Order: sequence, then structure tokens, then C-alpha cells
Amino acid sequence: MPTITQLDTDHYLIPLPRALEDSMHGVMTGFEVITTRVTDSDGATGVGYTYTCGENGGAIADILGREMPPRVTGRDPDMIEALWQDLWWAFHYGGRGGPTVLALSAFDMALWDLKAKRAGLPLYRLLGGFDAAVPVYAGGIDIDLSPQQLVDQTHENFAKGHRAIKMKVGRERLSEDVAKMAALRDAFGPDMPLMADANMKFTVDGAIRAARAFRNFDLTWFEEPIPPDHPQGHARIATEGGIPIASGENLRSLWDFRTVIEGGVTFPEPDVTNCGGITPFMKIAHLAEAFHLPVTSHGAHDVTVHLLAACPNRSFMEAHGFGLEDYIETPLNIREGKAIAPETPGHGIVFDRDKLQRLRR
Repeated sequence: MPTITQLDTDHYLIPLPRALEDSMHGVMTGFEVITTRVTDSDGATGVGYTYTCGENGGAIADILGREMPPRVTGRDPDMIEALWQDLWWAFHYGGRGGPTVLALSAFDMALWDLKAKRAGLPLYRLLGGFDAAVPVYAGGIDIDLSPQQLVDQTHENFAKGHRAIKMKVGRERLSEDVAKMAALRDAFGPDMPLMADANMKFTVDGAIRAARAFRNFDLTWFEEPIPPDHPQGHARIATEGGIPIASGENLRSLWDFRTVIEGGVTFPEPDVTNCGGITPFMKIAHLAEAFHLPVTSHGAHDVTVHLLAACPNRSFMEAHGFGLEDYIETPLNIREGKAIAPETPGHGIVFDRDKLQRLRR
């Protein structure tokens, strides 16, 4: 029986080719990526990662590099649930959320990668398998773009294989958001799946007003109109605004998702890099299935394609790489609006460590 012999952590800051902006996080010029490698006594390795919008990655790296190794070295890497539960409760008092859960997410991802590699299976098949071709949309951080720039960006995304788009909203004047939506509909027609993301910008009443203004554009969903921990507010927005609600990228546990699902969120939206990893991501997806809800995702598309490829209730997956595609060997394969889960053992992400070396923090 192999055991965990080593846990290696690296911390990088990846500059963005163009500064990005949304309604609440402001201008972002780079993303931190924190990677971890689990090595077992047979010499096999699994890789996991998480990320931030440019701050606080040092705390995550410290937890992975200093706090976790004494608790996991010598343990059986196949006992993923046991390891997850042990770490969750060991770190619970000092970190039920935040950097601790992001660190746990990266470690858990590495364990699943290792397990799939040892089994000789792509991750989505190890997780049960449903359909390797996952509906995908291009998630832009584009609130600063003009209507014509947004149309031009969408043409570029279509050239990359996309057929569905998510745009940012939350400008100071609602009419500006409406004008950009109208420009997309005029350019690409009524049938293109279109989502809008407010990044928690609105009050409940403001979100209802915005939803009513957006209603004529047939949105697939209105994402994060308010902070995620207001279930009654989500229920009001969905009912009075008349548009389905997506939320969850800022939630950190299975239990948080139970609250928002029961509170009226239509599209639960976990991020595998911050909800605790693959182990809780799949539980969240199955919880949504029990409520007859479609599950979507946030970020980390190269891993998430495997997870949604194993979910019968998946909807659209977000393709949103934060520049990471320039630092991995095989970027996501997108064809005619579908992301294709790779058939290589594990999740298939291989970082270009030589290229990342100059970005080390």
C-alpha cells in the first residue's frame, strides 16, 4: 500500500496580458497560482492548484507547505475522504473558510489526480463518467469594454470554438449594461446563450430593477447579483426579477450550498479551487441534482471539465483561465460550444515549471 511521502508547494504571480476589471474587485493585473504536488512511496505524483485575484496567496502556500505535511505524511493517498475530513476538522477553528479551504482544495485535487493516474483513468471516468463533451461558455472580465469592444471580443471567442457568452454588468448607469446587452443580441441573435455577472454589485432592490431591465434579452442566468449569503434576497430577485439566479463561486462548503439552494439559487456554481476541492464539488453537484437543479462552475476549467463530465445535471461550464493556459502543456479543447474532457490519466494538467520559475513569489 503506497503512502504519502512528500507534499511540495509553489507560489507564482501570473501577469495578465491585459488588465481586467469587474464591478467589485476593481482592476486586476495578475493572478496568484499556488500549486501542490503529492508524491507517494511508489514515486507517483498528483498535482493540484488554487488561485487568488492577486492577494493573500502567501497564506495559502504557508498552509500547504508548513501546516499540512505533518498531518498527511505517511497516510494512504487513496483514503481521500478520510484525509479531507481530518484536515477539515483539524483546521476548522482557525479556518472554516478563506485560505485554509483554498489550500485544502488544492491538496484534495492533487489526491484525485494521483488516484486517477494510478488507476490509469481520466478523472471524469474515475468519478463515474457521464459525457466527455461539456457545454461551455466564455466568461469575460469585461465591464470596462464598450459595446463594440464587447462584440469584437465575442467574435474572438467564437473563433476559439465558443457559442455561449457571459458578460459583466454593474456599471454605475444601468442603461450602459442594457446597451451592451442589446449590442450582443443585435450582433449574435436571440439564440446565443447569454449570461450576465454582477459580482455582488447590487442591493436586492437594485438587482430586481436590473433583472427587469435585462428580461427582454432572454438571459440564461443573472449571476451573483448580491453577496451569496442572503438566500431570501436571491429568492426575491428570482421571483420579482423574473430571471434565474446563479451563485456560489464565493461559497466555501457543502453546507453553504445547501443554504443557497434552499434559498432560491437556480444554478449552484461551485469553484473546485475554493469550495474544498473535488470531494465537496461532487457532493454539491449531487445535492443540486436532488433538488432537480442544474449545476454550473466557476474558474479552473481544465479540472472542472472532468467534474461536469461526470455530472448528469451539469449545465454550462465557465471557461476562464486567468492566463493559466500559457503555462500548461495542453490547454482546454473547445469545439463548437463544447469543452472536451481529455482521455489522459488524471486531470491532464501539466505545468510548464521552467516557464513559471521566473514568476515565483
